[in-house]
Formats: sequence, structure tokens, C-alpha cells
Amino acid sequence: MITVKTEEQLERMRVSGKMTGDLLKYLEKIIKPGMSTLDVDKRAYEFIKSLGAEPSFLNYAGYPASTCVSIDDTVVHGIPSDDIIIREGQIVSIDVGVYFNGYHGDAARTFMIGDVGEEKRKLVEVTERCFFNAIEHITEGTPIGDIGYYVQSYAEANGFSVVRALGGHGIGSKMHEDPFIPNFGRKGTGIRLKQGMCIAVEPMINAGVFQVEFLSDGWTVKTKDRRPSAHYENTIAITSSGVEILTL
Repeated sequence: MITVKTEEQLERMRVSGKMTGDLLKYLEKIIKPGMSTLDVDKRAYEFIKSLGAEPSFLNYAGYPASTCVSIDDTVVHGIPSDDIIIREGQIVSIDVGVYFNGYHGDAARTFMIGDVGEEKRKLVEVTERCFFNAIEHITEGTPIGDIGYYVQSYAEANGFSVVRALGGHGIGSKMHEDPFIPNFGRKGTGIRLKQGMCIAVEPMINAGVFQVEFLSDGWTVKTKDRRPSAHYENTIAITSSGVEILTL
């Protein structure tokens, strides 16, 4: 069921959204070569708890950590581990959620660790631009298919592919709500956005083929051809004046 937020509920989402954005800014400052992905997760957990909030991801459907830390060919849901060390030249996608006062914020960024080379740099930049290219075309009444169309068209125009097995989602008192937000599609299709809807828009863009592989741990998703992937996500609200990004 799609939920439409009241102004009071939206104000709560602004708070959890800001916490989520602030967490990613903090992680961007501290992430460096030599850290394990578990180090990153522990720092995120401590930051969230210092705000008096809770990690949205921890124990969600059995997920064992507060963050998803996905390196290079891992698209999403990389489980933090002491054995996975961040290295120079990698791209590291960090997906986080913060739960506060009954509402969730959800966002992701892909960070470049030192000199990553031209392909990875372009991939990260294009993935971020895919998000903004889509939301620039969103107003109340926009069909959901338009979001996917503008993500896909920008990614493919730059020589990359769009993951189709995963996408964005509604968000609010539950981390995943209706509707599903695909990152590909046709303009003019799907339900129309209404004022008060909150959704997570999250392009996942691959350097190679769009196909992915779900690993046996039940969480980790890798590119089928093991080429790099990048992820950029924000929680947004549909308002009478357009789109409000809650997690910057």
C-alpha cells in the first residue's frame, strides 16, 4: 500500500533524513585505504547511536550489520567484514539507513578511494548525475516510469548499463514501502506521484552488462561480468513545489 505523509510525518522524515545525510558526510571524511569494511560499519553504528537513533538495516530481515559496504563489482548489500580491506583505486558504495522517531531515512554514496582510473571515476560521476537527471523531471503527477526513463537514458548515453533486478522504493515508517521504483522504463507509464509521497530513488549503474548475480550468502549482489558498479541514493518527498531531497 502506498502511503501519503501528513506534514507532521514529513517533518519527522526530514529529521531522520538529515541524520542519514550527515552520517554519509561523516563516513566520507573517515573512509581510507587500510580500513576494513567492518571498521566502517562500527563507525557508522557509533555515529547513529550518538544521535539517539537506530540503524535501519541492523537485523532488518536478518541483515547482520548497520551498513551495506560494496566494493568495485559488488552492486549492493556487501556485508561488512574484518577480512575485507579497502584499497587504493577501489570504489566503495555505502548504503545506510537511520530510524528516528518512527521514521526512516535511506541513502547511498559511492566513494572513490584515491586514483581510481578514468572508467571508475566516470561511472561514479554518471551514477550521481543519473539521480539528479531523474528528479529534475519530477513534479506532482509525474508517472513513476519517467524516473526510470531518465535514469536509463542518461546512463546508456554515457556507455553504461542500468541494473534491472533491483530498484528504489517507497519509504516512511517502514524502510521499504510501495511503490517499487525501477531505474529503467518508458515515459508516461506507472502510477503518478502524489504530494506527500516519499520515495528512495537509487540508480545502480554498471560499467558492463546490466545482469547481476545474487550470492549464496543471501545478500551480496555482484555484476555478472565482474566489472565495476556504482550506487547513488536519496530519500525524496513530493511536495506542492516539487521535489525535496531529505538526505543531502
